[in-house]
Amino acid sequence: MSDITPERGAQNLLANCAHATAGERLLIAYEPPEYGYFDADSVEIVSRVARSMGLSVDTVDVGFNPDNPHLSPELLARFESADVILFLARLGDQLRFSHMPKGKKIIVSFALSREQFGSGFSNGHHDAFMELKAEINAVLNNAQEVQFTCPLGTDVCGRPEMNLDPSGDTSILRFPMSVFTPVPAHSFSGRVALTFLTGTGSKYYEGYTTEFTHPVLACLDKGRLTGFEGHPSDVAQAEAHYDRVAGQFGIDRNFVHSWHAGIHPGCGYPWDMRRNYERWSGAAFGNPRILHFHTCGAYAPGEISWNVIDPTVVIDGTTYWDNGCFYAERLPGGPSILNRYPCAAGLFEQPDMDIGLRKTG
Repeated sequence: MSDITPERGAQNLLANCAHATAGERLLIAYEPPEYGYFDADSVEIVSRVARSMGLSVDTVDVGFNPDNPHLSPELLARFESADVILFLARLGDQLRFSHMPKGKKIIVSFALSREQFGSGFSNGHHDAFMELKAEINAVLNNAQEVQFTCPLGTDVCGRPEMNLDPSGDTSILRFPMSVFTPVPAHSFSGRVALTFLTGTGSKYYEGYTTEFTHPVLACLDKGRLTGFEGHPSDVAQAEAHYDRVAGQFGIDRNFVHSWHAGIHPGCGYPWDMRRNYERWSGAAFGNPRILHFHTCGAYAPGEISWNVIDPTVVIDGTTYWDNGCFYAERLPGGPSILNRYPCAAGLFEQPDMDIGLRKTG
């Protein structure tokens, strides 16, 4: 895929995701770089491209509030005067299942940096991944059986009971589009192999991540966590983590809400995940090498995520993900989509396999 630039990534966001047109008012709600999540360059890149498209641009620093994310009256007033609201801030993700002002185009960016705006993640045509999402949603909606496994021992099976009306997903636009509609977990059972537990970006808390010395198997029975198997000290650590997080927020400890896998082969994470699990869990999940569960809390996205690395996903006998590679051409409409969007086809031919895993020791 040629001519990949941060500016083209920003134009893809504004033209193909926001459908912004000359004369519209863009408000960028941003989080300053000192919080270690979004970089310093993205606001400037998007603003410059927006002005070149004839948009008026306003920016507002919304900071980062891990404990009480909310839309203040002042911020709501700023929103009311805009046509397009872009969150280059975690606030948008924290509030994505909340009520937002009606009649606005609201986008949450999962591209966090100049590197990501200038990668295949942001440059692959937005419509291609919207269409791929719709294709995999339809396959799952009609599926009789889904089984997924991974090299560390994951083995989960069930029949999806999809909710494809708007309440089954967040109504805020996401850019880039990198996952299908979450599959409710209440009809799935099996074991999920984990090397760590981390949060979901819904709430932030002390001890956000816990790493295991050996892989741990989470036992799943029809959408309920029934226990862990593995090295005794790791099992005790996992149980204590769930006790603490569920107790802190007063939520259903053992509820497993839903799962999805990444569909965007351009979704690389070029940094070490261990330096900032909060950033990793909010940015890397769209890579096909990651299958992601929402757990701990009877709501999306819950407070603890399970991350299965390099999944193989078989739907009614067809392998759509094979050891972390997503084969979009196996979808009924996949070949047509890839033919119409050669930029996306190129990403599937040369997927970004870097998801932040680094060898230790």
